[in-house]
Amino acid sequence: MLQVATRAEPFDAVVVGSGATGGWAAKRLTEAGMKVAMLEAGAKVTPKDFTEHQQSWQYPYLGNSPYMRRERAIQSQCYACREGNYNWFVNDLDNPYTQAKPFSWIRMRALGGRTLSWGRQSYRFSDLDFKAASHDGFGDDWPISYADLAPYYDIVEKYVGISGQNEGLAQLPDGQFLPPMQMTCGEAMLRDAVKSRLGRTVTIGRAAVLTKNHNGRAACHYCGPCEQGCGTFSYFASPWTTIADAQKTGRFTLITDAVAARVNTKDGKANSVTYVDSNTREVREIRGKVIVLCASTLESTRLLMNSGIGKSSDVLGHYLMDHIFQGSVSAEMPVEEARPWAGPPRRPNGLYIPRFRNVKEKITNGFIRGYGYQGSSRPAFRFNAPGFGKEFKDAVRNGFWHIALTAFCETLPRFENQVEIDANRVDAWGIPVLKMQMEWSDNELKLWNDSREQGAEMLAAAGGRDIRMGGNVSTPGLCIHEVGTARMGTDARKSVVNPFCRTHEVSNLFVTDGAVFCSIACQNPTLTMMAITVRACDYITREFAKA
Repeated sequence: MLQVATRAEPFDAVVVGSGATGGWAAKRLTEAGMKVAMLEAGAKVTPKDFTEHQQSWQYPYLGNSPYMRRERAIQSQCYACREGNYNWFVNDLDNPYTQAKPFSWIRMRALGGRTLSWGRQSYRFSDLDFKAASHDGFGDDWPISYADLAPYYDIVEKYVGISGQNEGLAQLPDGQFLPPMQMTCGEAMLRDAVKSRLGRTVTIGRAAVLTKNHNGRAACHYCGPCEQGCGTFSYFASPWTTIADAQKTGRFTLITDAVAARVNTKDGKANSVTYVDSNTREVREIRGKVIVLCASTLESTRLLMNSGIGKSSDVLGHYLMDHIFQGSVSAEMPVEEARPWAGPPRRPNGLYIPRFRNVKEKITNGFIRGYGYQGSSRPAFRFNAPGFGKEFKDAVRNGFWHIALTAFCETLPRFENQVEIDANRVDAWGIPVLKMQMEWSDNELKLWNDSREQGAEMLAAAGGRDIRMGGNVSTPGLCIHEVGTARMGTDARKSVVNPFCRTHEVSNLFVTDGAVFCSIACQNPTLTMMAITVRACDYITREFAKA
């Protein structure tokens, strides 16, 4: 048996994970006076690792390293996994999982987790989402309402810096925004036409990218690929924001290359986390009076399962969700002049079309719930132009305004979509892995098809030409919005955590990431994860003060 090295003095709290939720947990708890240790499975990342200003021709393999494809066959399905940053993503050979049904699990193991390369789209949920079951009768309502979470959305938005435009929509609550980014003329044309002819809202995306200097960080300078880091820290990533704040308190201990294996309990309470040093394979243990799992949706659930926690209900691992997407619609906009070489800068954002399906109705065209669109319009070269020589060159330069929309459709929380431990398989550190089983229902497929048809209708309303519907139904997981599997609720027989994210079985163990979601809505989930974490941490500090 391997010897376990244990730190003698327990921390007030141990936080597992350093991404969006882990960073917030560390910030809130240390600033409240608690001594906090953070376990991160990956290595440290510094600004020296950023490659946002490097061009593909500057890489040995022109941005397409064979090592990336061989060691990260699943991770390289993600648009953000590139030769310049692929080491932030997990090595699929060391980190296997079992696919009972196809599932693309995109994971990052590096300080900051997926905040290093996330899409930064940040939208609030409304009571149409939190109380979706009351609206259409499917599933269960969240045990919290929008009013419960609104003050915490405010806290997160004011700190992070979300650029966006208030629109006064009940289904997409307004927030605390920095000035919005400017729309291109093609997007503005779509916005005006869709509003006047269809009564729908097209707005600029609400993005965690600064449009002015904010909290000591500089405004975005529109240099391009945010997924490869940002030397001015203009987009939100936890190492240079929340984790940095925790470090400033003097009450924070960061332990990287620490692969959490299980949560240990004694007398009904969590007392430590066992982890493996990813480099030396030494097994260690760190003690804490409170344990907060922020390891990401499926990693947190995996920890609970490997720890034997959560068995009092039959829902642990069930109700896995992700957005179904990749259905696209595109067109050529009727803009008179398009000069691609003099077009807009590389704006790290796009347009957003909030949900309009089943906002008041319960069901439309045989489906419930809804979808929202992300997209953009900008000038492009006409590379398929006819001609030869000067005639061809002139035709190519006589560009056009291209526009494209992609819908993100809500997935229903269904018991049969689940993960479980594969008892016959372990990762490189000897930790049992997950087996995934998820597939789309008829409702998701109807949403996906309707979103393409409605997208085409909106482009036509704006005078779009050569409208094309394309794309293929995405593989579950590939949207990287996976949530559920350790859902929130008031009934311990039907949920894993209570409304403050405390596990029903273990009173000092919390889960505050996407695992606790009861439904997914159609909005990107990260902002809601962060707000839930801040609310849970405020609860922890109140309860800790009473102890």
